Amino acid sequence: MLTLPTARNKVTANGMLLAAVLIHNLTYPLSAAGGTWPALFYGFYAAIFVLATWALTDMKTLRLFVGSAGLAVFIAGVLNSYVPSSTTALAIYLASIAYHLGMVVVLVRYTFGARTVMTDVLLSATSLYLVIGSGFAAVLALIEWSAPGSFVASSGTAIDWQQMVYFSYVTLTTLGYGDITPVSFYAQSFVVFEAIGGTLYTVILLSRLVGLHASQGS
Repeated sequence: MLTLPTARNKVTANGMLLAAVLIHNLTYPLSAAGGTWPALFYGFYAAIFVLATWALTDMKTLRLFVGSAGLAVFIAGVLNSYVPSSTTALAIYLASIAYHLGMVVVLVRYTFGARTVMTDVLLSATSLYLVIGSGFAAVLALIEWSAPGSFVASSGTAIDWQQMVYFSYVTLTTLGYGDITPVSFYAQSFVVFEAIGGTLYTVILLSRLVGLHASQGS
């Protein structure tokens, strides 16, 4: 299985990845719903990056890493949904961080390794931005797990995973609504790092795309 060829149509593969990431981010509340919804959600979540990795790279190491992380995400996610505990919460955070890290590596190699500016590269770059945002959500949730109270909501309600996903994207795009505030040292450090990283990513990507476009025209 590790030797299967990559997708022939990279535009379709990247487009499907982007759509899947958007659907995942919009349907995350299903992980806390009853019945079979959590299992379906985590099955979908665990398949997204695995399929994308197989479609975009033939590196066996990356395929094995992302595949293993995807399996861990599914198991930890289902356990945390049906038999929640501090341990299962930790497991899903760690598994999600590893899962996202593997996908980030795949997309960075694909996006910045391209020699021409094509539709598939633009789709890949957009997916990478979104994956970084959801990956940081897991990191921030891990900080809150290890030190409760690291983040404070202006409404006074407890901060759950869905709110962390929201806060992560607000931070990545430097919107800063102010309804969730990082108060601990590590929370503030990682939030600042994400905000700076989101800005630098845009600058570096634009520079890369303009450079590729200019080299194509010369």
